[in-house]
Amino acid sequence: MLLSRQNFEKEIKDSIDFNPVTAILGPRQCGKTTIARIIANLFPQSNFFDLEDPVDYELLKSNPKIILTGIEGIIIIDEIQRISELFLLLRVLADEPNSKRKFLILSSASPDLIRQSSESLAGRIGFINLTGFRLDEVGKENIEKLWLRGGFPRSFLAPSESQSFNWRNNFTQTFLERDISQFGFNIPPVTLRRFWQMLAHYHGQVWKGAEFARAMGVSEPTVKRYLDILTGTYMVRQLRPWFENLKKRQVKAPKIYIRDSGILHSLLTLQGNSILNHVKVGASWEGFIVEQILQQVNTRDYYYWRTHAGAELDLLVLKDGKRIGFEVKYSQVPKLTRSMHNVIEDLKLDKLYLVNKGTRKFSFDNIIEVLPAEQIVSTKF
Repeated sequence: MLLSRQNFEKEIKDSIDFNPVTAILGPRQCGKTTIARIIANLFPQSNFFDLEDPVDYELLKSNPKIILTGIEGIIIIDEIQRISELFLLLRVLADEPNSKRKFLILSSASPDLIRQSSESLAGRIGFINLTGFRLDEVGKENIEKLWLRGGFPRSFLAPSESQSFNWRNNFTQTFLERDISQFGFNIPPVTLRRFWQMLAHYHGQVWKGAEFARAMGVSEPTVKRYLDILTGTYMVRQLRPWFENLKKRQVKAPKIYIRDSGILHSLLTLQGNSILNHVKVGASWEGFIVEQILQQVNTRDYYYWRTHAGAELDLLVLKDGKRIGFEVKYSQVPKLTRSMHNVIEDLKLDKLYLVNKGTRKFSFDNIIEVLPAEQIVSTKF
């Protein structure tokens, strides 16, 4: 089963046309290298450096300027965060007049984790955030499979549920035992695994650093550092709170999600459809849908909202001057509640979508609309 990633390919090509440097960012094993090789075939000249290959690593570690200045065409550098000094060199090469080269760099760490890219290459670099497979790529008929297995290509495309589950277990083990140390973090794998599994049980809840610190026997800054590492490597999403000058006391800590639902299920040791009978089923579905919505709306202005009195909104998106709210429900039949009208009034929402597992799309009024999850990709928000 081959899946097209044409939307990402076009986004990358457009960025290369406009910027001297384009960065494809995303978690390990999400398909960055595969799509980069497809892009390379579009150029008459291309060179690929994989910094996990000892030969390529030593080549660019020892003589980067000599090597890169002698090349034209598209230059692809995979896992560039392994040699942070390259960012300064890329800035120099990107500023060369009439240059006949373009750079495509790949990284499994976010710009916040590798600040050199955002600071050294400001104004010269375009960022493309590559995810695992999305709903618009696998088709709405595969929404349940995408939720259960997650979007990592080898997990989603595995011949059986057990092979998918085993791949995810092996992925997390490799990530903890090898990848984290390569990012420069000296944290025992067993410690970070314990923390990651605790996060899985808190999936969809507001971050409470003191609880994690007590459970782990470390300080709050230490557990926050663990959280930021998993966030910076695209394993966890910290959904920021929205707060403004309302009379109600509002929660100001982030909400925590394991970004890939398949990884969440493996951390909870749930294989196949076991999540359907688990206490975290609603939270798992919520996190999965939040990810699909965020991939669709194409904006960085997104939040959740909650007051200490209990009023809340799963997702608030600010786009084109409008405030769009999303409530995610693991149910076939959504119910209209008084609290929804209160949220609309408090946040001055232009639209509120009730995203559920049903199949019918309809409106309660001009603002509140019921949206089947499978229709997220065909809806213009």
